Amino acid sequence: MKQALFIDRDGTILVEPADEQIDSFEKFQFVPGVIRNLNFIRTKLDFEFVMVSNQDGLGYPEEDFWPTHHLMLNTLKGEGVTFDEILIDRSFPADNLPTRKPGTGMLGKYMTGEYDLVNSYVIGDRETDKQLAQNLGCKYLILGDNVQSWDEITEILFAGERTASVRRTTKETDIDISLNLDGTGECDINTGLGFFDHMLEQIGKHGSIDLRIHVKGDLNVDEHHTIEDTGIALGECIAKALGDKRGIERYGFDLNGTADTYGYTLPMDDCLCQVALDFGGRAWLVWDAEFKRERVGDMPTEMFLHFFKSFSDAARMNLNIKAEGENEHHKIEGIFKALARSIKMAVKRDIYKFQLPSSKGVL
Repeated sequence: MKQALFIDRDGTILVEPADEQIDSFEKFQFVPGVIRNLNFIRTKLDFEFVMVSNQDGLGYPEEDFWPTHHLMLNTLKGEGVTFDEILIDRSFPADNLPTRKPGTGMLGKYMTGEYDLVNSYVIGDRETDKQLAQNLGCKYLILGDNVQSWDEITEILFAGERTASVRRTTKETDIDISLNLDGTGECDINTGLGFFDHMLEQIGKHGSIDLRIHVKGDLNVDEHHTIEDTGIALGECIAKALGDKRGIERYGFDLNGTADTYGYTLPMDDCLCQVALDFGGRAWLVWDAEFKRERVGDMPTEMFLHFFKSFSDAARMNLNIKAEGENEHHKIEGIFKALARSIKMAVKRDIYKFQLPSSKGVL
């Protein structure tokens, strides 16, 4: 079945000026990265390109609209980007016509069953574009919302979304985790252990990972099973989201590292924490951190090592951790933040070098 990209114009292809009218060449400007990325999508993928735009009465004298519109189309055509259909609605919001986005009145041919709308996308920059996607029954990529750039849009279209969910239920714990490796750091975490929640949130916030973790554990016994099983489930979820790992950086480390700073180095007040990792498929943990307190908050300090061991085993990750300093809270929080930054570096994808990062041919 055919798939389509329903692409907005102003604010998505062209920068939308403050008065929302591109009525002169002085106001004409492409959104950064749009031409290169549209060319990549057009030449590498099989989506039909459909421009869908609201232009209130064409917004201004019609003769002021078409010159910049044709300049846009001709510029894109010169870079190998053409549209299979261009749909422009001239009505005003007060007209309440079904042809105006988010209405689907102009898109009837795409709703007859000939197109795979479930795997098609609306690409735009407004809430109406999201609503159009919902009305069509397709996915959406909204600039400034669930994506931040055309580079990110193209990465998702070419290499897929990196989302995953894991449900792990035993007699001791019931764990439900979902994540998006290419998120914005939104977190919804409840393990029953306040300090543990705070640490897990660092992974999401500083790793730009949307992270949902809900845990029901036998805390009436102690914290062990809750912490251990959360590490296992989170590692499994990250491994699942990474998929075949094509195009990823694989390693997370400090780009400015020296022989004495071998990992992603992160200071937190009196503490210095270093984390290096490799999503190479071989689990290993090196742990160089000591704690003088028995507990930090409601979490036993002995369980930090156990969490990271469970996490690295399940994620099939080589994880090297070192921390020094006096304040135990700062020390462990610095470790989690450095881990998050290392993960963010390691999972970064390059669709222009979409190869497996290994000479072995498998990870």
